[in-house]
Amino acid sequence: MIPVFLWILSPHYLWQGPHGEQEIAAAVLFILASITDGVDGYLARRHNQITTMGMLLDPLADKVMVTAALIALVGYNPGVVKVWIAVVIISREFLISGLRSIASSEGFTVQASDLGKLKTVIQIVSVVSAILAHRWYEWHFGFIIIPVHWFAVTAIYYTVLVSTVSAVDYFIGFWKKIDHASKDRRKTFVLSRNKKAEAK
Repeated sequence: MIPVFLWILSPHYLWQGPHGEQEIAAAVLFILASITDGVDGYLARRHNQITTMGMLLDPLADKVMVTAALIALVGYNPGVVKVWIAVVIISREFLISGLRSIASSEGFTVQASDLGKLKTVIQIVSVVSAILAHRWYEWHFGFIIIPVHWFAVTAIYYTVLVSTVSAVDYFIGFWKKIDHASKDRRKTFVLSRNKKAEAK
């Protein structure tokens, strides 16, 4: 879905109608991609079909989807998605991927926290609202006014905040486990050395 999503947001998209057809198509596709991402993980766990390939591709697909959306939105709606915002959020994704790789090589995992799950939901909301804010500043439904642009800006800055806090939270959890793992290794090394000394 990612190449199609990027094509819709590009100037080469063929159906740029006067009523926001381009924005609606991009928003709907991004929502569908996000839903399928959640559904496939749920089905894999429910039917006990979790594979190594799936564990690799699922978070990779998440990060590629978010990264592609943010980079596209920097050009598509720079009034909402600033360059530094995209850099902060994308850097957070790379940082967490790196920490997960180190944790895997050390033989442990750091589970996704509630903050990380909240971050994912907020990212979806902020991307969709930023897409819609490209075409609409406000929606008017009689006496009800929905400030689309204000909502998009608020959501994207809140995403930056939650992404940063969740990265710190993840790093603290990682550091505790890596510190514990290194202490266990040192203890094992000392014990094995003592046994060898006793044997001699």
